[in-house]
Amino acid sequence: MISKKNRKYLFLAFLILIGYIVYDTASLPSINDLKSGFTEVAAYRNKNNTGPIIRIYAVSVKEHFPDEIQKYGDLMPHTKYGETTVYFFQAQGEIPKNLTPGNVNFDTKYNANCIARYRKDAMGQVSVVKKPFLNKG
Repeated sequence: MISKKNRKYLFLAFLILIGYIVYDTASLPSINDLKSGFTEVAAYRNKNNTGPIIRIYAVSVKEHFPDEIQKYGDLMPHTKYGETTVYFFQAQGEIPKNLTPGNVNFDTKYNANCIARYRKDAMGQVSVVKKPFLNKG
């Protein structure tokens, strides 16, 4: 049997452990911690749950802090062997409300307002391209 004194120490250790877990979970970085004022405008996710999950997002940016583009993308959901693509647009310009799968994810009229594209591929490789549609219509 465990003595009363040892039970108190075990209970105290348990409370400290629970407190640490709650603190650690609450202090994880989130999109709200970023300064650029990101707002998700549109999202697409394929319905295929047996193969690669394709996620595409259109996000508006109030203030452009280039180092936060990758941080935002890294916080977005990603599935092993899937692909996550995030297009970033200036909040003052036109932003697509509908996204589609394939090589072209939105109408080309929005290309000029796209300031960056974040992509995480099926192997987990990340690429960030600034002005991805420059000179491409």
